[in-house]
Amino acid sequence: MVSRDQRRRQLARQKFERQRQRRAESRRQARRRNVIIASAVAVALAAGAAAYAGIGLAGDGDERTDARKATDPCGKPAPGSPSKKTWKKEPAMSIDTETSYSATLSTTCGTIGLKLDPAKAPRTVNSFAFLAGQGYFDHSRCHRLVDQGIHVLQCGDPTATGSGTPGYTIPDENLKDPRLKGNVYPAGTLAMANRYDGSDEKTRNTGGSQFFLVFQDSELPPNYTPFGTITSGMDVLRKIADAGAAPPDPRTRNTPPNATVVIDKAAVKKS
Repeated sequence: MVSRDQRRRQLARQKFERQRQRRAESRRQARRRNVIIASAVAVALAAGAAAYAGIGLAGDGDERTDARKATDPCGKPAPGSPSKKTWKKEPAMSIDTETSYSATLSTTCGTIGLKLDPAKAPRTVNSFAFLAGQGYFDHSRCHRLVDQGIHVLQCGDPTATGSGTPGYTIPDENLKDPRLKGNVYPAGTLAMANRYDGSDEKTRNTGGSQFFLVFQDSELPPNYTPFGTITSGMDVLRKIADAGAAPPDPRTRNTPPNATVVIDKAAVKKS
């Protein structure tokens, strides 16, 4: 007959095994999430597994998220609704590639300043400026935060699902930027998301409106157009990151920031 102590130890072992299995599954899911970070349909960075294995997370994502979860550090969004506009084709070129442009993201968490690079990524900058001018980014929620393995905040989707697009795509540009040394997007990089799946060349050149802000050096394959740098607001991004990310949404597989990060207004101007 099993004693009470033996039964207690047996239950403890079973509980430990269930926790171990959950942690292992959490790590597998986290690795999958990280290789799809920059996706207009939540499947981008879905890479050739071996080549992109270094992007996987170390540690138990769910436990760390719970430990870091904090009170929302951001304010209330300005009145207004996300854009529902779409366009059938990429906008005509309207920027001067020999002129400097800057952008401002006025968010519920603070202001983020950007310097755009039209000389190296003209079509990406032109599209970004067009969408900002159309109010496309206004009142949109930044829908994804990854702060393990890679460190990025992803925005630019008015649907906040990871599947929203402006209705057109733009080509990849500037993928050989010398700043992307050793497959690392350095802190302060502004880059465009896309639907590249890591293997099928037909999925290249699929950027749209979604972009990501790199707040700490992040190892990523150079498949995502770097089109600017963060000139101010790294403290804002750090505040957002410190609040942590929510568990993955089972429908979209996004990991939304715990902070309420909404772009109240995006503006681009010559500088």
